[in-house]
Amino acid sequence: MSRGFVKEGDQEEPPMIPPRAALPPNAINYVTPNGMEELKKEKEELENERANINAENDTEKRRAQALIDGKLKLLFERLNSARLLEPEDQPVDEVRFGARVKIENTETKQVQEFQIVGVDEANIKKQKIAFVAPISRAITGKKVGETAEFKLGSELRKLKILTITYG
Repeated sequence: MSRGFVKEGDQEEPPMIPPRAALPPNAINYVTPNGMEELKKEKEELENERANINAENDTEKRRAQALIDGKLKLLFERLNSARLLEPEDQPVDEVRFGARVKIENTETKQVQEFQIVGVDEANIKKQKIAFVAPISRAITGKKVGETAEFKLGSELRKLKILTITYG
């Protein structure tokens, strides 16, 4: 049937699919073993949610399926582009992807600890920062005792590497 014969109120708007965490253009989608497991678990949860949709009518069901299908499409793109990096394959004396790092601001003496992870796994509440974050890039390649310069707005912070651990 032609769209001209459909009432305006009957037309369905496509669902708004929330975007995934930003991955810079041409950046490799690195993931930790934990990050890969989280992506696989998310896939299972979405597939289960799709299989068990409870909707009052067909329109609601189609909308719910379309939303989940959109999320699954984005997730499959991430899973297909994921490149797993094992922490034990990283140089233990250097800050690299997967490292848990303790740093100190040399001026304020404030100490921070976080792990460098993939963009989908990043969660500041869990002390996990994406490898593409400016602070991660500033300290990558540094060793214990070395200082990295990190520009935050107009302020230049000096960050001393206190510890590096993997696993």
